[in-house]
Amino acid sequence: MGDFGVAGRTGRRAILLGLASGVFAAVTSCSSADTAAIAPVALSDEHGDLSVLTPPVPNGPEASAAPSPVPAATAAEVPLPSKAQLVTEFEGRRPAEWGLAVTGVVTRSPGSHTVLTFDACGGPGGSGVDQELLATLRRLNIPATLFVNARWIQSNRQVAAELAHDPLFELANHGWQHRPLSVTGKSAYGIPGTRNVADVYDELTGCADVFREVTGHRPRFFRSGTAYFDEVAAAVSRRLGMLPVNFSINADAGATLAPAAVASAVATARPGDIVIAHFNKPGGGTAAGFRQALPQLKGGGTRFARLGDVLPAL
Repeated sequence: MGDFGVAGRTGRRAILLGLASGVFAAVTSCSSADTAAIAPVALSDEHGDLSVLTPPVPNGPEASAAPSPVPAATAAEVPLPSKAQLVTEFEGRRPAEWGLAVTGVVTRSPGSHTVLTFDACGGPGGSGVDQELLATLRRLNIPATLFVNARWIQSNRQVAAELAHDPLFELANHGWQHRPLSVTGKSAYGIPGTRNVADVYDELTGCADVFREVTGHRPRFFRSGTAYFDEVAAAVSRRLGMLPVNFSINADAGATLAPAAVASAVATARPGDIVIAHFNKPGGGTAAGFRQALPQLKGGGTRFARLGDVLPAL
């Protein structure tokens, strides 16, 4: 599934050199092996640490029609620890959890809106742009959060910049090499995870550096490759100002489902659900499934928001 023996990133210059040398092409793409094993099923809430928050989204009938821009300075104003500091702080911690809904990872929002999130995983076979899906969201004026991998950004810099400046969308961090986030090298769907705290730091900040070049600010949210975390790695993400976010509804199983199955999964969305799908594989059934389901949801009163509208900044 690709070579994961890439040396750790030591600074911004290293990520640029890595991009120039094609390091991203050597890493496995987001494929059916990444996510096909995840059934479109609801997950449990995230350990209650967001239950006391009041969502900042207005509750009027047109709340999903005009999302406010996410403040660019929020994450940039927070001083972030260095790799050495994080290694010192976390190196001795041993995780007890591994999966999609571990401690520290948000799987639902506390508000009355549904949040659509779409991943773009990059790499061979996974760096496309589902323009039909984006067009449907724009036509229906439905906001969404787009998790983008560094490899996908590198292949679609102009598109990424356009999406970053579209007030309907917000971009979020989907990692540097699309690896499961582990401090012990655990794997998911055959993809080796990060091996230690230093690797976790590189996976988180490698994409964040590329992300900032395109958007002008740091990402607020992070989702790992395959969406697998351990709770120590999730805590490292939080220390770096990126809230780890997964989902309560898997709508397309890595863009492998037929349109009818996608529509059926999306139709189950309720207030507080976070939906995951993909917008990097235009040949799949994702766009058609959302095109079928979204008008019915919206017509039935479902209101939509981006993650930045319903979750707090760290």
